[in-house]
This record gives sequence, C-alpha cells and structure tokens, in this order.
Amino acid sequence: MIVVGDTSIFLNLCCVRQEGLLPALFDHVFAPPEVREEFSRACLRLTRFANLSFPPWVTVQPTRQSFSARAPWARLDAGESAALELALEIPADAVLMDEADGRATAARLGIITVGALGILIRAKETGLLAAVAPVLDAMQREARFFLAPADRQKALVLAGEAS
Repeated sequence: MIVVGDTSIFLNLCCVRQEGLLPALFDHVFAPPEVREEFSRACLRLTRFANLSFPPWVTVQPTRQSFSARAPWARLDAGESAALELALEIPADAVLMDEADGRATAARLGIITVGALGILIRAKETGLLAAVAPVLDAMQREARFFLAPADRQKALVLAGEAS
C-alpha cells in the first residue's frame, strides 16, 4: 500500500517514538516538501516536538502542480494541500491525515484517508502493537493529540480493548 503522510501524523507518531509503525504497515510512505517543512517548523516552535527528526525513510517528493489549481474551493494549509495533491499525482492508496477539513476535502476528491487511530488499530491487528491505549495515552499527554472521549472509546472498542 502506497500512502502520503501529512504533518500531524509524523509529529504525533515521532513524539511517542512510534513512527516505525508506518514503514511496517505500508509499502511506501511519501510526503511533499511542504510537510517536511511544517514538521521542521513545529520542532523549532513547539517544545513538545523539540529534538524530533523527520523520518529518513519517507520519500519526499514535490508535486507537479498546485493543489489550488485542482481544488480552488479548498481552504487547507500548505502541507495538507500538497499531501492531497501528491496522493492524486502518484497515485497513492491513501493519505495519512487527521484534520477534519483535510479529510473532508479528501473524501470530496475520492481519496481514502487513514488517521492516527486507524494506524494504531492496524498496528495492533498486525501484531506490531500489544495495545492501543498506552500509545493513545502517550500521544494525548506528550504530543497533546486532541481526541474526543467518544472517539477514544470507539477506537478502543475497535482495537478490542473496551466494550
């Protein structure tokens, strides 16, 4: 499976030292340069991401055209826009993205999205993680990953860790 990652996926997984799940779950992980740049800026600006490094196994590939030419109606940040454009150009099987506006735009364009919760659940299903809850706890505590209680409960049910 070929995927394109958005900034927050890399930041949140790197923050809790789980970025290795991505190459274990997906055949090839791409990101546009805008995502790597947003990652670097966040590491400089936000202490919780200080000392993180962008994963060297990610293939950084620029897009051939601007996303605004394809979707002038979309109101996304540079990383999300470039990630969606790259996913369409490659073409990728999915985009790794959590932001609601980005996911809604992806759906409108027919792009499958997988968020951090989906990654963790897949990792547990394939035996890469023993449990999802401790990783969610760490992401919420260390990366300040926002997760509504109902979404957390649903993820834990899907992971077989709650009823």
